[in-house]
Amino acid sequence: MSQTQQAMAQLIAVFHKFSGKEGDKFTLSKGELKDLLTAELGDIFGKTQDKTALDKIFKDLDANADGVVDFQEYVTLIACITMLCNEFFTKGK
Repeated sequence: MSQTQQAMAQLIAVFHKFSGKEGDKFTLSKGELKDLLTAELGDIFGKTQDKTALDKIFKDLDANADGVVDFQEYVTLIACITMLCNEFFTKGK
């Protein structure tokens, strides 16, 4: 597999590692999202102990307001973070 294909497979695997622990296996609950952010993006988000911040992240991600984060909403988060990281590392070049 190419590096891009490996990255795609990793995104899918991480989502499904955390989804379904609390209900629907194709979505992330707020608790599952917190666990994912802490485990996988802790260096960026910190340990997400701030309930207000977590509520805001969840609400902003839950584009269709159905109370869960689906795969498309999760990928949107990852894409936005990736763009911000790219901007940070390419600034000044």
